[in-house]
Amino acid sequence: MTEVLSNISPPPGAVASISDASPVHYTVKIELFSLLAKNAVEKYETGVFEAGGYTWKLVLYPSGNKSRNVKDYISLYLAKVDASSLPLGWEVHVIFRLFLLDQNKDSYLVIQAGQERRFHGLKLEWGFDQFIQLSTFNDSRYGFLLEDTCVLGAEVFVRRERSRGKGEVLSMIKQPTAAFKHTWKIENFLKLDEKRQESQTFSSASEKWKILLYPKGKDFGMGTHLSLYLAVDLETLPAGCRLCADYTLRIVNQVKDRKLDLSAKAKHWFGASRSESGWTRYVSLDYIYQPNNAYVIKDICIIEAEVNVLGISSPF
Repeated sequence: MTEVLSNISPPPGAVASISDASPVHYTVKIELFSLLAKNAVEKYETGVFEAGGYTWKLVLYPSGNKSRNVKDYISLYLAKVDASSLPLGWEVHVIFRLFLLDQNKDSYLVIQAGQERRFHGLKLEWGFDQFIQLSTFNDSRYGFLLEDTCVLGAEVFVRRERSRGKGEVLSMIKQPTAAFKHTWKIENFLKLDEKRQESQTFSSASEKWKILLYPKGKDFGMGTHLSLYLAVDLETLPAGCRLCADYTLRIVNQVKDRKLDLSAKAKHWFGASRSESGWTRYVSLDYIYQPNNAYVIKDICIIEAEVNVLGISSPF
């Protein structure tokens, strides 16, 4: 046993030992291991197993975790499963050991981190980029790979757990899709009173929106200006989430050049506390009602909206 350990360098920050006992929580046997690399299978995730009241899986990179620039090593990790079912702010502190069977001696090489690891919503995976060097793993003298077969395993011991304060994840969209457009044709426009008018809801990705119109104005625009807003449908927005969106509202010029449309553009974080955004003094009533300006023709006004979602903030 001592001879084996003297020839194997444990991963940085880890401790290596030898055990005659099989792993108590999970074992995986891989046959024709070499075909993983030959078939360009960069990653293998085992089935789910239970330990300490939680569910886990092993994540294996047979040729090294390329996303972390690992080569010449096998990478092996323990990952938390079904984290979405846990309470907000959960965290679990564990000590775990990863096993590799020496088939020559029927004993296990055991790799363990030097300290307990904390799993939580932002860190669902811990393990070893350099679990074992491929040259050592492939050397039959060590017995880790015989007849192209190896056996791995895991033990997971929960030390403490808790739920903590709230948090959030901000996910910006790298390449936002083209802005979604919606057209609202309002008939009998001149007959509208001061009551708020709402367009039909329209979709942009998974969210729904509507245009809000105050024909006689709102707040500081009451009686002098038309007020215009964009609102997110909170029923389609998950609890606690906020959306960052670029949007444009415009009143269409129905006769002259579309360059004369009355347009306004803004960026806003939409959420439960601020579900709408817009302008109390979008355009003066005197100006929009003048027939020569061509914004109300045959008692019809046309309003357009363009919405482009840039990111979403979600609680955890």
